[in-house]
Amino acid sequence: MDQLTPHDQAPEHRRKGRRKISALAAAGLLLAGIGSASTADAKTLAGESVLATASTTFPTPTGSVKVTSTTAVKGTFDGGLKRFYGIGDGSQSESQDPMFTIADGGTVKNVIIGSPAGDGIHCLGTCTIQNVWWEDVGEDAATQKGTKAGQVMTIDGGGAQKADDKVFQHNGPGTMVIKNFLAKDVGKLYRSCGNCSTQFKRTVIVQNVTVVAPGKVLAGINTNFGDRATFTGVTIQGDPSKKIHICDRFTGNSSGAEPVKTGTGPDGTFCVYSASDITYQ
Repeated sequence: MDQLTPHDQAPEHRRKGRRKISALAAAGLLLAGIGSASTADAKTLAGESVLATASTTFPTPTGSVKVTSTTAVKGTFDGGLKRFYGIGDGSQSESQDPMFTIADGGTVKNVIIGSPAGDGIHCLGTCTIQNVWWEDVGEDAATQKGTKAGQVMTIDGGGAQKADDKVFQHNGPGTMVIKNFLAKDVGKLYRSCGNCSTQFKRTVIVQNVTVVAPGKVLAGINTNFGDRATFTGVTIQGDPSKKIHICDRFTGNSSGAEPVKTGTGPDGTFCVYSASDITYQ
């Protein structure tokens, strides 16, 4: 597949009010009560510094690009905040092609993904998805499909809305970092695959994320495979009854059967956070 390169790339988008500050300063300056339950994980894999959470307004596209085949990215692809769309039919079908595939070590940034968006973005190893916005999530926004132990998929900035099911799907091993992200009207922000034919221990770090109701759960993980989810600086808006679950625990399988839910909420081992890590507005 050919790599699509915009002819006139715009400068990297910078959100209003965005500041680089230390993780410790973030605790006092950004969101009240960023606790210490997952500080070690967050510092190690998400970096010492964090960025202010994005506003609840999606950016305006600088232009539109209709594509008919997957864009294979090696290195860095900067979309100049153009809207890319055109693959699939916008349904929940898992047979749709992705809009982008990112090779190990690659980055996609400054992209608005419109509708239809196929199966979003496929990460094939360690990758970075920076300031990417999904206007209408079809099947999934992005999926980790790499197979290397120790790989890290980092989603930094951007946002997604209108996801009937999942935003981020974790099929391969390793860690997924979701930080400085906005999710509006989504089913699940993250799901460690519950019934993939090959299973792994997986880790997810959720840091400085704003979720706007309605929604169902931030993360679903498989305790029998040793998954771990940590949360700091989560803000949930429009959910006074606290119906949105932070972390659901499942017994996963490799047979393709529906995984069995075993619990929800913090347990100090698999779902790691405290009440002070979650702010309701």
